[in-house]
Amino acid sequence: MMREPTAFEQRVYDLLNRIPKGKVVTYKEMAHALDCGSAQAIGQALKRNPYAPEVPCHRVIKTDGNIGGYSGETGGAKLRKKLKLLASEGVKFDSGGSLVSQDVVYRFSDES
Repeated sequence: MMREPTAFEQRVYDLLNRIPKGKVVTYKEMAHALDCGSAQAIGQALKRNPYAPEVPCHRVIKTDGNIGGYSGETGGAKLRKKLKLLASEGVKFDSGGSLVSQDVVYRFSDES
C-alpha cells in the first residue's frame, strides 16, 4: 500500500509538474522556488516519489550539471533509466554523466 505524501513532498511533486519536457532543473533551483533552504530535502522527497516517472523527478540534476541520482540510487539500472528517460526527451549527457548543453536548464523564475 502506497503511503500518502507529506505536505512538503506534495509541494515538491506539484513543482516537478511545471518542468517542461526536454528541460532539467537543479535540486538547488527547486529548493529556492519552494523557499526551502535544503536541496538535500528536495532529493529526499524525490527519492520517495510514488508517481515517477509521470511526476518527472528524472528532470532534476545536480547544480554542477551532473546527472545526480534516481530513486535513491546514484548508479546501476535506476540511473540508466533516468538517462534513458532524459534522452527520450532530448536531454543529453556525456559519458561522465555531465549535461552536454546548459540550454536545457530550466529556471522557475523564467515562467511568465
